[in-house]
Amino acid sequence: MENPPSSNAKEPAPSLADLRMDYRRHSLRRDQVSADPFAQFRAWFAEAQQAGIVEPNAMTLSTVAPATGQPSSRIVLLKGLDDRGFTFFSNYESQKGRELATQPKAALGFFWKELERQVNVRGTVEQVTREESEAYFHSRPRTSQLGAHASAQSTAIPGRPWLEEQFAALEKKYPEGTLVPLPCTWGGYRLLPAAVEFWQGRPSRLHDRICYTRNQAGDWQIDRLSP
Repeated sequence: MENPPSSNAKEPAPSLADLRMDYRRHSLRRDQVSADPFAQFRAWFAEAQQAGIVEPNAMTLSTVAPATGQPSSRIVLLKGLDDRGFTFFSNYESQKGRELATQPKAALGFFWKELERQVNVRGTVEQVTREESEAYFHSRPRTSQLGAHASAQSTAIPGRPWLEEQFAALEKKYPEGTLVPLPCTWGGYRLLPAAVEFWQGRPSRLHDRICYTRNQAGDWQIDRLSP
C-alpha cells in the first residue's frame, strides 16, 4: 500500500513567467502633481518614510563605460537633495567614479515596493565641492571613515583577511578621538536632472507615468506617458 502524501509537502514554486501582482494602492493624475519635480519627489519620499520603508533613500545608480558603451548598475544611498539635484558619495577611483570621470551622465532609480511606486531620474553628474564632501565625511561613523581609507574600491584584493588587516592598521594610525582625514580619492557627486519620471503601479498594467523634462529655457515640461 502506498504511503499517503506528506502533509508537509510544499507546493511547487511558481515559474518566473507566473510571478505577477496587480497594483491597486494608489493613482497618479496630472492635476495631482507639483509643478516642480523636486517638490513632488520630497512629497513621495516623505510618504515612503511614513510607510516605514527600510532605507527609502536606496537607489540604483547606472553609469556607462565610454570605451565599450557597457552600462553597469549598483545600489547607492541618496545623501542630499536640493533644487540643483540628487547627491551621493563614493570613491572617485571606483568603477563608477572612473566611468563618471569620462562620461558624466547617469540614471537613478528608486523603487518603493510597498507603495507600488518608482522614481526614475536621468541627467548629468558633477562632483560636489570639497567642503561638502568634508562635512558629510565627518558626519559618518568613525568606522565608515576608516573603511573609506581601507578600501581601494573596485580593485582586486588577495582576500578578506587582507582587507581586515588594512582596517586594523588604520585603527592604530587613527585612534579614537583623533581626526580621520578625508581621503583625496573620496567625495560626493550631484546628479543634475534633465528628466524625472514618477511611476505609480495600477491595475491591468495600465500604470500612471508622469514625466518632467527640462526644456531649453530651463523650465519643466510635464507629460503623461503611456504605460
